[in-house]
Amino acid sequence: MSSALGDLFDEPAAAAASYPGESPETALAVATITRAAKDVIEGAFTPLWVRGEISDFKAHRNGHWYFSLRDADARVRCVMWRGDTQRAPTRPSDGMLVTALGQMTVYTSGGDLQLRVLRLGAEGDGLWRKALEETLARLREDGLLDEARKRPLPRLPKVVAVVTSPDGAALHDIRAVATRRYAGVQLVLVPAKVQGEGTAEELVRAMDRIARWGGADVVIIGRGGGAREDLWAFNDERVARAIAACPVPVISAVGHEVDTTVVDLVADFRAPTPSAAAEAAVPDRDTLLREASSLQSRLVSATTRVVQRRRQLVAGVGGRFAAGARGLTALETARLHAFATAMATHTRRAVLRRTARVDALRPALAAFPATHVAPRHAALAGLAGRLDALSPLATLGRGYAVARSLDGQALGSVDDFAPGQAFDVLLADGAVRATTTARRSGAPLDAVTALQEGRSDDI
Repeated sequence: MSSALGDLFDEPAAAAASYPGESPETALAVATITRAAKDVIEGAFTPLWVRGEISDFKAHRNGHWYFSLRDADARVRCVMWRGDTQRAPTRPSDGMLVTALGQMTVYTSGGDLQLRVLRLGAEGDGLWRKALEETLARLREDGLLDEARKRPLPRLPKVVAVVTSPDGAALHDIRAVATRRYAGVQLVLVPAKVQGEGTAEELVRAMDRIARWGGADVVIIGRGGGAREDLWAFNDERVARAIAACPVPVISAVGHEVDTTVVDLVADFRAPTPSAAAEAAVPDRDTLLREASSLQSRLVSATTRVVQRRRQLVAGVGGRFAAGARGLTALETARLHAFATAMATHTRRAVLRRTARVDALRPALAAFPATHVAPRHAALAGLAGRLDALSPLATLGRGYAVARSLDGQALGSVDDFAPGQAFDVLLADGAVRATTTARRSGAPLDAVTALQEGRSDDI
């Protein structure tokens, strides 16, 4: 025992008078023992694969996993740190048979022997199947697996974006098929890893670049065949959601025909191989030419048939129209003849009625001047005489005169005349313009006498 402890602490037995832990005075701390045990265990065991059944699984809120691996005869405690859990396909469940790559160590704080798990894989496909089922359940809940949301591929795309490795055989196959089918279609490579660490992140970034670019008409994402581990990035939920969010249709071409991934289920079209994806995305030029020629022939035939039917229809309608026009002309002619006859009869009757009325009124019209005109003529002559007697012109004819201002107003009072005012004097045979030199109010003869004596109202 002394030799073993001497080796443990690198102290030769012969040189040490005593060694730690030999007596109560040299007792070791518990931490020293557990650290020494950890060094011994880790030095004795290199990382190794262990097979066992998961039990007592617990996921800590800090991201670490704690569980045990057991078989029929033994059990070992395990820990898997958060950085390592992120590389696992999914969280394991109790009872699942797995293989674990780990390092045997000692948990110094508790003194427990444990296996620090670095990688975790399922024995068989249990862990992979569980991860796939959980991913599909979340995608199905969001409707991303519904066939109704899948979009048709464009008939004549101009630009096809290809998400794959620039060094893989998939890109070569896609280029060869696309060039053979229609060299005018532009292929744009969006490079990304297709296996290994960081593949899912690169695929998501590639799909995001295509969405932000907006220049592609359709997208092909894929790679050649491989092991399940090689294709696992195409089962990543992040990649599936990036494909579902792409603004243009996406063709998946992952692996061989027997391989099916989550990307295949989310994509708008699933091709069994990259070559088949190129055939689905790129139209065949010769087929298009044949279809165009066939469509042209069908169009010419259809146009000819339509023109013939229209001609026949026009001819039939023209015949029916001519017959109808003749019948309508005869009917209108008869109606016009009947109308003309009725108008002539009506006109004759109206003329006869008007003639009879004129004949009846003729005696009354002949007697009208003697009965009505003569009395009114006599009355008018009497009124004319009276008007003539009252007329100023008649007064002028008796030797009188009328004074009127230059604007035509009659001047009937002395007050209407202002000194120096010009006015017209109307006589029976003309008019004289005069100017007021003097005026005198009073009786006309007295006023004239006063004026002759030089007495006026203005002096």
